Amino acid sequence: MPAFPLDNALLPCQLNVARQINDSAYDGVLLVTDSLEALKGPLEKLRGAVEKYLNLDKNALAVNTVSVISVAADTVPSGRLVLSPTGPLNRDFDDVRRISDAAAAGIKKAIGAGIKKVLVVCPEYSDYPTAQLVSLLGALHGAYNPLELRELKDREKRKLETIGLWSATAENAHERTVRLAAAIEAGRTVARDIAGSDPERMTPIRTAEYVRQAFPTGASNVKVDFIEDQETIKREYPFVTAVNRAANVVPRHQARIIKLLYQGEGPVEETLLFVGKGVTLDTGGIDVKKDGAMVGMSRDKSGAAAVAGFFKVLDELKPKGLKVIGTMSMVRNSVGPESYTCDEILTARSGRRVRIVNSDAEGRMIMLDPLCELREQALKETNPHVFTVATLTGHAWLTNGPGYSIAMDNGPAQKAKEGAKLKEASETIGDMVDVSNLRREDYDFHRGESEYEDLRQAATAPSARLPRGHQGPAAFLIMGSGMDKHGIDSKSPLKYTHVDMAGAEGPFPGVPWGSPVAAFAARYVIPRV
Repeated sequence: MPAFPLDNALLPCQLNVARQINDSAYDGVLLVTDSLEALKGPLEKLRGAVEKYLNLDKNALAVNTVSVISVAADTVPSGRLVLSPTGPLNRDFDDVRRISDAAAAGIKKAIGAGIKKVLVVCPEYSDYPTAQLVSLLGALHGAYNPLELRELKDREKRKLETIGLWSATAENAHERTVRLAAAIEAGRTVARDIAGSDPERMTPIRTAEYVRQAFPTGASNVKVDFIEDQETIKREYPFVTAVNRAANVVPRHQARIIKLLYQGEGPVEETLLFVGKGVTLDTGGIDVKKDGAMVGMSRDKSGAAAVAGFFKVLDELKPKGLKVIGTMSMVRNSVGPESYTCDEILTARSGRRVRIVNSDAEGRMIMLDPLCELREQALKETNPHVFTVATLTGHAWLTNGPGYSIAMDNGPAQKAKEGAKLKEASETIGDMVDVSNLRREDYDFHRGESEYEDLRQAATAPSARLPRGHQGPAAFLIMGSGMDKHGIDSKSPLKYTHVDMAGAEGPFPGVPWGSPVAAFAARYVIPRV
């Protein structure tokens, strides 16, 4: 069967496609299903084994219940079947995440049982045509081994040797599914590595080193460049410099701007331009986070991590007709004598004068000037669409809860229904994006309150205690970057979407989800390959 080799150790194990459930190359089978009725045709033998087990445990098909079942060797040569049910798939409110969640839980059970070569079996569902892809992605997520453990010699051994995907047909559809899963997982691994590593393992400087290794010169389809000279950063990105001031006195914590470029074969049909928030540790600055709220703030680099992860998917799948430009704005928001403070009035790259209100609103600060730069660049590109991606507000987490990114479009993007298209694509792959709309109140809130300034940067209270706490920052980014010059009524409209992924970074402590890498892949890459 076709094998899909590891790429720079970014995949947790070898990936294969298997035609037979009783393939002796595997020492365990993971069955992901919602019911006995789904086990038909080639899956009848598994149905018999599951029915027999249900006589012992009536709860074996309940959601969140994972069992290891002993089965006949002619059904599964190893004799081990891991049953991980999705629970009933209710079309009113369930989605493909039931399948990926079950696969992730099942693979962890398999690892705990000592299984090294797992064959993933998921029935086909007419309502969920991506079930096999999603099940494989769930299994790969469950097998992820954190970067810092991979780098320890005594912990470098992989949790699994092989994950196979069972295919009932001789068609090449499952080979394509495995190829897509391998590429998306490579991207999510990059995102998880950057987002999940501690603030010293993934300082701005070491993030740049990691990105260079992930996209080696001459062996990658992605071009990488860095801005490390602090005078250049000061000149080109004054707001990045402001946030970086306290950290800049410690050489290993100094800011870095990481730039990425992908251009697929053929004429460019669409250009995507991304800015990712990369705060390696957010202390809150002078407005210091208190009462334990600083714990977990090394995850505030998840937006930049997602940008890097998406570029890895591009690198692997090489979609044609697509050009993608990315900026990772990597800064540590430290506390010290050089900290930027409230009441300062700073001038952005766009020329807008901004009064600082809260040093803990650093995410919008470090994206503002790179966003302005990409706005300038977008005017020269074919069919451009500009994005910011960030763990920006606690309000986004409160609004939709864990597991959801939120997309907010400006006028031209909303007219093109870009947020809705991203949401629809995200639902096919279980990396959920919802949509919020920007309103006049969001812009009014950030207008300057005196003749000294054009804009106010934030409020004194945390976003979670404000009405429209996640929409307002998107309006600020639009106004502060000059993107407001490119609305529907302008002579040069530009599509812009802000993605607040504060609810989609994953558990802390724990493994990040790598969102919204898969959502972007489903929207912009999979249809092109």
